[in-house]
Formats: sequence, C-alpha cells, structure tokens
Amino acid sequence: MGRLILLLGGARSGKSSFAEARAKEIAADSVLYVATAETKDEEMRLRAIKHRAARPATWVTVEAPRNVAQAICQEQSGQRVILLDCITVLVANLLLDVAGPEEDPFDDPSADPFDMKIEASVLVEVEALLDFVRETDVDMFMVSNEAGMGLVPPYELGRAYRDILGRANQVLARHADEVYLLVAGLPMQVK
Repeated sequence: MGRLILLLGGARSGKSSFAEARAKEIAADSVLYVATAETKDEEMRLRAIKHRAARPATWVTVEAPRNVAQAICQEQSGQRVILLDCITVLVANLLLDVAGPEEDPFDDPSADPFDMKIEASVLVEVEALLDFVRETDVDMFMVSNEAGMGLVPPYELGRAYRDILGRANQVLARHADEVYLLVAGLPMQVK
C-alpha cells in the first residue's frame, strides 16, 4: 500500500517546491510528475516550459488535466514517487467543463455551478486517485490550494469552486498519511 502526502497552502506558499524537494529526497530520479494545468494561452505555455526546465530531466512528466488516475496508470513505469500538481487546477478543469462561461470567467456560468453532479464528478476523480494509492506501493504527493481562508468570492462560479475544492481537500486529508500546511515557504505538519 502506498502513502499519500497532501500539501496545502495559499498561492505561492511553497507547496510545489516543498513537494519537489521531498520527492527528490525519497526517490531522486524515480519520480513521475503529473501536471493538471492546460496550456491554453501563451502565459501558461511559458510557465509550463519554465517549470519543466526547473525539474530534474530524469523525472517523467505527464500532462493530465482530467482522468488523472487513468493517466497515471498508463504512464507509470516503476517510479517510486508520484507528484501530482495540482488538485486545485484539476477541480477548476472539471468545474469549467460543465459550468464555465464561454468567454469571460466573471460572466454568468453556463450551468448551475452548485449542481451536485459537478461535485460528484470531482469526488469520482479523487476516489480514483485514492484507489490508485491504496493499490500500489508508491508515495504520492498531492498539491492543493487551501482556498477557504480568504474572502468569499463575489461571483457564483468562484463560490462553487471554493466549496467543491474544500470538500475534495477534506476527503484527501482524511485519507492522507501526512498533511502539511505551507505558509511563506514554511511547512507545518498537521497530520
């Protein structure tokens, strides 16, 4: 049975850097890096290039904006550690697939973002990842934002996103072997 290590914190809190350092300590070159972001514009494309260049060249990178557990099963080839960065973007991808406005993210959503089917689809993804960890002998680091500590988003889609992400994080934390909260680059182990 594998181990799940969940890393939570705000934007630029040091979650990914901490996860990468821990992954390198445990497995050196034997890491599968799973990126959930989609490179839909030039800024994201350049970010992806920069992030990939900063990681060891021996790490295998998989881009999986959806169906992450399935992608991991297909791409994993004996790596001792899997680093999934990040749950935050995965949840956004799934929510926007169903309820995202066509153009402006502040426009009214195209469907009810509070529809329980959306949250259910996110939890199906989360459960598939948990099943993978239970069925393998790898350490999996999952990075996610703690989005519930700030202001309440002023628009419906933002509030639905915060709620769904918060519940997904709770499920992951409940099943995790270790949970860290990062603040200003400092990790605090909370489980």
